[in-house]
Amino acid sequence: MSGIDPAYSGATTVARRKGEEAKAPPKFRPVDLDAFPDVDALLTRLGAGAFVRDSVSAPVGRNHVWAGDTESGRRVFVKRLVGPETDVKARMRRLLSFEDFVGSVAGLAGHVPSLLGHDEAARLVVFGHIDARNGAELMVDETFGAEPAFAAGRAIGSLHAAAPEGDLDDSLPSLPEPALLYGMPLAMYNELSFAELEAWRLMQQDAALREALETLQRWEKAAPRVPSHCDFRVDQLLVTGDGLTIVTDWEEFRLADPARDVGSFAGEWLYRSILDIVTTRGDGDSAFLDLELTHDQILARGTEKMERLLPLVHHFWRGYRTVRSELDAGFGARATAFAGWHLLDRLVAGAAQSQRLSGIERAAAGVGRGALLTPLKFAPLLGFEATP
Repeated sequence: MSGIDPAYSGATTVARRKGEEAKAPPKFRPVDLDAFPDVDALLTRLGAGAFVRDSVSAPVGRNHVWAGDTESGRRVFVKRLVGPETDVKARMRRLLSFEDFVGSVAGLAGHVPSLLGHDEAARLVVFGHIDARNGAELMVDETFGAEPAFAAGRAIGSLHAAAPEGDLDDSLPSLPEPALLYGMPLAMYNELSFAELEAWRLMQQDAALREALETLQRWEKAAPRVPSHCDFRVDQLLVTGDGLTIVTDWEEFRLADPARDVGSFAGEWLYRSILDIVTTRGDGDSAFLDLELTHDQILARGTEKMERLLPLVHHFWRGYRTVRSELDAGFGARATAFAGWHLLDRLVAGAAQSQRLSGIERAAAGVGRGALLTPLKFAPLLGFEATP
């Protein structure tokens, strides 16, 4: 594991925490369906009937969501897109363009949710309910194995290998706005937490990082564009009891650099391995539960955690390469750089839930910085230089 830049290391010692225990997915009170009568109206038009209210739960997400039984006995998942009107229209348009497109991609058959209907004016989409566990839950309780990783790689590889059909969005997905690496509008500044300001300040004061991100944006603009998910994370995966892997949430689907999806999956496990430095997950005992770790011990444990988790990235990559053998020359470097950006993106996202940045969050950002600045050096760690 490469050394962590001092600016990103936080404290050089950090107390270890007990390993996270497996938990049932959190339950949230659903948004009141009476406030959105269009939901039951759409379900009725689709022949499912209205929701049976006491069966409805609310999976966590940025949108309004309801999952439960309908009067016909069919279980459904309903999502109401939330956000500014222009953003919602663009996400709905991309989601529906994916539904028009996916039927021609044999490798995705059975690996995506079944869309039952939609109402664009009401911002609603209805899917058949899938009895499965979320990939993020499996990651936390350490049951995300080689098979779903390989299957996810095959699914994303099939997507990237498919010929573009229809009128697909070809706008670039967003890395941070380049201007935000130098400063931010006062209105945005006033809305951010202290931790978010710390995170942005860390990046804004790092000239080498700014240059690396700008280089990645140039690479992305010049890269071949293929059908891509563009919001691919472990929590976008569902794994059923019989082992079927489902890829969900296609609102950012478009023609884009395929290295973004591959790098995002790798970044998820790279991030998890750094967070696990200060847990006992995978250690087999808690003999040193209360010890503080020196900087060298942090680096050593980081290497151990990566060796334990990064084989899942290698399984994903093998699955990907079984259906997509031809890659452009810069693919591995871009995928590695996108994995690095993912850790910095998680830094900003996590800061929104915190008052201060923790030492381990800074350490994760430091590893991400290294992957962005020297992607060719990091690519072998992730396995992206290998071929079947």
